[in-house]
Amino acid sequence: MRLRSLKVGCFGGGTGLPSVLGGLKRVAWIDLHAIVTMFDSGGSSGQLRDELGVLPPGDVLKCALTLARNEREARKILLARLPMIKHEHGRLAGHTGGNLLLSMMEQYTGDFIAAVDGMRALLGCKGHVWPITIERASICAEYADGSAARGEMDVDAGQTTGKTVTRLWLEPSVSIHPETARAIRALDAIVIGPGSFFTSLLPIFQVDGCREAIAEVRGPIIYIANLLTEGRGMSGFTAGEATTRLALAIGRPIDAVVFNDRQPREDVLWRYAREAKAPLALGELPHGCELIAGGFWGGSIARHDRARLRSAVWARLARLF
Repeated sequence: MRLRSLKVGCFGGGTGLPSVLGGLKRVAWIDLHAIVTMFDSGGSSGQLRDELGVLPPGDVLKCALTLARNEREARKILLARLPMIKHEHGRLAGHTGGNLLLSMMEQYTGDFIAAVDGMRALLGCKGHVWPITIERASICAEYADGSAARGEMDVDAGQTTGKTVTRLWLEPSVSIHPETARAIRALDAIVIGPGSFFTSLLPIFQVDGCREAIAEVRGPIIYIANLLTEGRGMSGFTAGEATTRLALAIGRPIDAVVFNDRQPREDVLWRYAREAKAPLALGELPHGCELIAGGFWGGSIARHDRARLRSAVWARLARLF
């Protein structure tokens, strides 16, 4: 047997994607590529987008920090909030140093991809970070009651209050960045999630050209199911339903699902129940989809344990050797 490096693409955003990146970066045989959502409209990223006209930097920054040579120190410095400062385009307060740095690098180079590469070099990242697009768009959703929402925050708010998403799209339509498309086509395997299903995961696959690039990947596609549902609008939602919707979005079957089948303490579940969030049920997986089940809930926070996640994903990827 001759060992080789596997090019693995991890799709997502938010706080979920760093969990899988942080685990897999410790596998010597993986060449890691993060393909990141670019439709964040809230918080520091949304304000920088509106104030400076730059792309939302937050999700890309989190991935770069996770892949950094010294992650702990990088996060301590670049996730610190800066005091109030003034800018010619308005007042910018409370932003992280990393978001401002990445936005400044984009303005200086005039190229977001170049800014991301500069940040990777600065941090000594083990792996690559690719924005799915550098064109500006907003997430739009239609709910079961016929109402609609525009923007990541409003789509999430609708779910929280009990509205069920029936359709999702981007406005305007945007295309995948050519360099990102080339990186995807060269992958040996794909990992999707974890992450907010309707605002971090599905929007990536609404980008024109993404399905076509994924179609050229010959290796397996692994979906890491979330630990919890996301508000009243997802009551009854299952990992099986998520898998089916993802397969439709990407135009090919999901080969394996990583699913948490062990719950935390009752007091932890009660805390999340007050936010209308419940443990995600398995449901019925599509025929031929492999189940990889285990205890992935790490501690009192709803976040996948990095080491366990790494072991589960690698157990499936190792078959490619």
